[in-house]
Amino acid sequence: MISRPKLTLGIEEEYQVVDPETGQLRSFITQFIENGELVIVERELKAELHQSMVELGTPVCATATEAKEELLRQRAFISRLAQEKGLAIVAAATHPMSRWSDQEVTPFPRYLGVLEEMQLLAQRLLIFGMHIHVGLDDPNFAIDTMNVVRYMLPHLLALSTSSPFWSGRRTGLKSYRSIVFEDFPRSGIPDVFPNRAAYQGLLQTLVNTGCIPDSSKIWWDMRPHHIYPTLEFRICDICTRVDEAIAIAALCQAIVLWHWKLRQRNVTFRVYSKELIDENKWRAARYGLDGKMIDFGKQAELPARSLVRELLELVGEEIVELGSEKEIEPIQGMLTTGTSADRQLRVYDAHEGDIKAVVDHLAAETVEGL
Repeated sequence: MISRPKLTLGIEEEYQVVDPETGQLRSFITQFIENGELVIVERELKAELHQSMVELGTPVCATATEAKEELLRQRAFISRLAQEKGLAIVAAATHPMSRWSDQEVTPFPRYLGVLEEMQLLAQRLLIFGMHIHVGLDDPNFAIDTMNVVRYMLPHLLALSTSSPFWSGRRTGLKSYRSIVFEDFPRSGIPDVFPNRAAYQGLLQTLVNTGCIPDSSKIWWDMRPHHIYPTLEFRICDICTRVDEAIAIAALCQAIVLWHWKLRQRNVTFRVYSKELIDENKWRAARYGLDGKMIDFGKQAELPARSLVRELLELVGEEIVELGSEKEIEPIQGMLTTGTSADRQLRVYDAHEGDIKAVVDHLAAETVEGL
C-alpha cells in the first residue's frame, strides 16, 4: 500500500505596517537594513517591493493546530516589533486609504530590477496576500493535483476576501487585490498540464528564451514551489483573523488529501478549462460569498455559500482524518456573517464613510487572541 503524503502546512503572510495615529502606511523594513542586508531579529523578516510591507512565514507544520500556534507566534512577534517603532500591523489585502504612488520601494537590487522591468505595474502592486504550502514529495502528483484542485480556487478566494477598498475608495469588489495582481504576467489560474514533463518543458522554454530567469517568476494562483516540495496555494487575500486563515489552510490540506485518496481508488475528477474557472474567480472577487458561482458539473448558477458548503461536505471525511474539525469551524461563521471584506464594509457604513475607522478596526482584529 502506498503511504499517504505528509501534507505538511506552511503559511506566508504579507503584513501592512501603519501609523496608528494617521492610519496611513509607513515605511518600515529599511529600519532593519544594514549595509544593504536585512538584520535578522528572532524570526527572519522578508522584505517586499514596498517598504511598508513585511513578509513572514511559519516553519513547516505537521497539523493545522500546530500551524495556528506558529501563526499566532508570528503575528505576536511582528506586532511587538512594530510597536517598538510606534507602529502597528494590519492584515488586509489592500490598505483602505494609502495610495500606491506615495510608497517607497525597498532599495534591494531584486526589487529595483522588478521595478525596472514592470514599471508602473510594479509600483502599483500595493497588495498583501497569504500563501499556503501543502507538502507533497511527489512532483508528478503535485502537477496532477494542481490540474484538479484549480477548480476549487475561486471558493478559497471567496472565503478569504479582505480588499474592498483602494486608495480611499470603495471599489465595489470584495477582493480588489486579485484584480490588481492579474496585470502581472504569468499570473492567474494556471493552465492544464498533461504531466510534469509538459510543465517542465514550459518552464525551460521560458528560461531559454529569456522570459524568466527561473521558475520563481511563475506567479500563478497555484503552483509547485520552485524550491520546496510543496504545492503552493496563492489565490487568497490575507485573512485579518488568525482563525480564518487557519481554517482556509486546513481546508487546502483536506482538499489535497481528498484528491490523493481519489487517485488511490483510481477515480478521476473532471478537469475544467482555465476560461471556466476564470468566470468563478471573477465572481468570487466581485461578490465574495454574497454572489453566485457556477457549478459546471450541473451547468447551474448557485449561491457561493451553497458551493462552499458542498465543498466542505466533499472533503468532510478528510477533515476528520486530519483531525482538523476544530480548525475548520470558523468557516461556518464566515458563511453566516461574512469575511473580512464584509466586516470592513459594515464598519465603513456604521461610521458614515470614515475610512480611518476601517483601519482602526483592521489593526484591532489583526492581533485578536495574540
